[in-house]
Amino acid sequence: MPDIKKKHKNIIVKGRVQGVGFRFSARNMAISLGIKGYVRNLYDGNVLIEAEGSEIQLKHFLEWCYKGPGYASVEDIEISDGEFKDYLYFDIKH
Repeated sequence: MPDIKKKHKNIIVKGRVQGVGFRFSARNMAISLGIKGYVRNLYDGNVLIEAEGSEIQLKHFLEWCYKGPGYASVEDIEISDGEFKDYLYFDIKH
């Protein structure tokens, strides 16, 4: 039986990821995969994502994060486990 336990990941995406539609694309991808959480720009030019979902949902979402939308240029990603917060939806925070 597959593991359906939900997990929480903190993801920092580095590179040219602001001003290229990264947050909106991340939101659309998260919603399509059933991921809950949020995405927001950081002052240092990176993007922070808190994502919650099953192992397989997060795997597919992280694969997308390494590429990002067409105009983005992802240089590096930092991923860490976090405390599960049971988000109800995926949002863009400003």
